[in-house]
Amino acid sequence: MRSADDTVGGEDVRRVLALAIDTLRRGDPRLWDARAGTLEWTCWETYEHLADCLFTYAARFGLAQPPASSLLPWRAGSDREDGPVRVLAADRSAGPDGLLAIVEACGGLLASVERTADPNAVAHHVFGPAEPAGFAAMGLVETLVHTHDVAQGLRLEWSPPGDACARVLKRLFPHVTDDGDAWESLLWATGRIALPGRPRLTEWRWYNERSGAGGEGRMQGRGLG
Repeated sequence: MRSADDTVGGEDVRRVLALAIDTLRRGDPRLWDARAGTLEWTCWETYEHLADCLFTYAARFGLAQPPASSLLPWRAGSDREDGPVRVLAADRSAGPDGLLAIVEACGGLLASVERTADPNAVAHHVFGPAEPAGFAAMGLVETLVHTHDVAQGLRLEWSPPGDACARVLKRLFPHVTDDGDAWESLLWATGRIALPGRPRLTEWRWYNERSGAGGEGRMQGRGLG
């Protein structure tokens, strides 16, 4: 049963991202073009996507009036047909350390925005409008599960803090029962693994509204964007 509350903030993003970067720095640089876990993307593409999410989440609250019904009109593109669409990219010549620096910088932006923005402001997201803390929670989910994906591709172990997993589950996945290990429950909720009595999901989503919603979600789980 859950005992954690659903409070997630920018410092959670900083803390988990620091652990993630420390983990991935141990990987073989030659494996960053390997497939990231069960995704169709490479490890490089997946972490570039993470940077993109963290950056665009933060940018919404750089406006005096955050966008309520649409995304900012970024010029977005992809390097290949099945690759992630993004508005920023890391310089490949800087190697994995350069990419990790970009991700850390974007996570720091989101953490700072969550701390300084009007806590009652709301901005658009495909899963419903959310306040700055809600976007910090989304950034935390992105960081947790995409680090899992990349760690698989780099043949590394990734064991994030259980308290962060429990709080983000309660904040964004109120429809998911957490009967034990919050990290395993989060991986199940995002279509990464099967659990006893719970087949692996092929469609899933989270809920930004604090009241939550029923069901197990209707969004394809290829990536979290």
